[in-house]
Amino acid sequence: MPESPFSPQPPTAELSAPTRADSISATLRPQALSIDTHPDGTRTVVVVRGELGLQVDDELRAALRDALGAAAEGIDLDLSGVGFCDCSALNVLLGVREQAVAEGKTVTIRTVGPGTERLFTLTGTLPLFMPGSENSDGDGDGEHALGVEVVQLRRAMQTRPTIDLARGVLMATFGLSPQDAWQVLVTVSQHTNTKLHRLAEDLVTAVQGDPLPETVQHEVAAAVARLSASADQEGESAGD
Repeated sequence: MPESPFSPQPPTAELSAPTRADSISATLRPQALSIDTHPDGTRTVVVVRGELGLQVDDELRAALRDALGAAAEGIDLDLSGVGFCDCSALNVLLGVREQAVAEGKTVTIRTVGPGTERLFTLTGTLPLFMPGSENSDGDGDGEHALGVEVVQLRRAMQTRPTIDLARGVLMATFGLSPQDAWQVLVTVSQHTNTKLHRLAEDLVTAVQGDPLPETVQHEVAAAVARLSASADQEGESAGD
């Protein structure tokens, strides 16, 4: 039987660092994080710009908690200027959202860019940040709706370790940077119509020897090939 084209190696302790010097993200300078806040009646508007990833989690969390504490009813997020957002940043947003629920406040999203919206959609968390999500459509169902929301929040937060581990598998297998590995996950999830956390589980399981479905193998290989081709084009453009 021919070997599978996808043969991931077990993740190592060095997965957090890029392993391919010529990856796309290595040729582009990340956008610095910028967070501005201003009051809007009983709420606080938080405008976030730049790239949201593990390296800015603490700064993002502190800023959002400060804004939540200063607002009587909650905070509204403007994420239209966010160029990249990964699961670690989403985990921060979910944590602040859960804190707001406990305090009787809300965290909503006013505007969001295409890339960030795709992350929320793939993880099924976008409705949790929509205005009015804390209320129920029915009569007397407020407590039930709140309980369901908290369960959804916790479930979304629990899927993050698996997604991060899957990203590590791709980094170790194909020599990708963290951002490139995330892009592969998102692309394959869309092309195979598979929930992000399900795809992540399949990739992690593949490390233990269970083969990936052929469709997923093909899409992973195609996504990595497109990244490599784009990196080569970037290098040629820089040399001209």
